[in-house]
Amino acid sequence: MASSADISVALVAGEVSGDMLAARLLAGLRPQLPDARFHGIGGPRMAEYGFVSDIPMDTLTVRGLFEIIPRYREIKGIQNALRDRLIAERPNVFIGADYPGFNLGLEMQLREAGIPTVHFISPQIWAWRGGRIKKIKKAVSHMLVIFPFEEEIYRQAGVPVTYVGHPLAETIPLQPDTLAARRTLGLPPEARVVTVMPGSRMGELKYLAAPFIGAVKLLSQRDPSLRFVAPMAGERQRAYFTQLVKEAGLSDVAIDLVDGQSHAAIAAADAVLVASGTATLEVALFKKPMVIAYKVMRASWEIMRHMAYQPWIGLPNILAREFLVPELLQNAVTPQALADAVWKQLDDAPGRLRLVQRFTDMHHSLLRNSSQESADAVMRVIESSKAS
Repeated sequence: MASSADISVALVAGEVSGDMLAARLLAGLRPQLPDARFHGIGGPRMAEYGFVSDIPMDTLTVRGLFEIIPRYREIKGIQNALRDRLIAERPNVFIGADYPGFNLGLEMQLREAGIPTVHFISPQIWAWRGGRIKKIKKAVSHMLVIFPFEEEIYRQAGVPVTYVGHPLAETIPLQPDTLAARRTLGLPPEARVVTVMPGSRMGELKYLAAPFIGAVKLLSQRDPSLRFVAPMAGERQRAYFTQLVKEAGLSDVAIDLVDGQSHAAIAAADAVLVASGTATLEVALFKKPMVIAYKVMRASWEIMRHMAYQPWIGLPNILAREFLVPELLQNAVTPQALADAVWKQLDDAPGRLRLVQRFTDMHHSLLRNSSQESADAVMRVIESSKAS
């Protein structure tokens, strides 16, 4: 392509994990399209590649089925306004970075208007709501998938697809340096460290902050020498987390809150208490024992548990097709149950060694040049649309 100055690429990421995924794609796209315009909705990692966010990303962040209801009109209004703007602008391609509830609907309307659409990454149709593949087929010109088994699902459905590997498998070292991470965070090299990750979304914090800190209190009573660290995704999350801990009467619990630095916090850990989501895969790639927790509004849970296709909710367990690490869901998310499960992970030396080997194998299976692979797939979509 002789010049990229006339190329426009629109992207939407609705949360921190999508910002990270889209940034990896942009890292591969920007060298091929040095003068192109990248804009839409995104976060700080995307901005590093010259992306301009027209709307703050955190305006879209919602979790659960029923939690979205109070904000539905606001978010639908954002989607409609963005749709109208993009149809008028006619970018060369639209890329939805995860966030399927928002992006698939937008992609369907844009594709109907003749704008090519790429979705990165696949919704978890293999876990629940498999019927969405019909909507995906209408909405998506090309699907980028990050797990090897997803490719065949889309090929069978007749959706153009490329397996690009998982970006996290590249950014996380095969052999993490625990001591270096502890130096970064000011933690004693000889301490036993538990990292607490209640999530980056306000909905996750709402339901997990108090039981997580309650578990920390119980673990501290069992072993006062334990050190605890909790990475916070941003100032709003830190303030809300602190508020929830105070409301639960747990402000006296000793835990180091750190801004960002989630990878250092995971690398420094002997065990991790983590909200279900992308962070569980990060913990696995850092080869750390973990306890996974998931809790949402009761009505959301009742619907979601009846729609699940498999017994696992955590990504490491889904990839392994077995319960490698414990999962505590909904009513089981209590301080005592969490503390007991974390203690068992800390106390099981042979189990820790087995997990390191399983997680290392998992890491190798996900390792591709995802930035280049995903960028090349997007370039093929752009070039195909320009030729047609």
